[in-house]
Amino acid sequence: MAESCENCGKETPHAVSVELKTESDKDENAEFSREPYRVAKCRVCGEKTSTRMNNA
Repeated sequence: MAESCENCGKETPHAVSVELKTESDKDENAEFSREPYRVAKCRVCGEKTSTRMNNA
């Protein structure tokens, strides 16, 4: 998938995945604070960006 890369300054191939990230710093109820994030990694320079899916 080709996307714009700020580091490269052009459209480059990216590997895209979805990750669940825990947003709470507390151990108690941490399983309820997980949110999906779209993660894109540039295959040219390795730059990685994460976007919270609820904010996309």
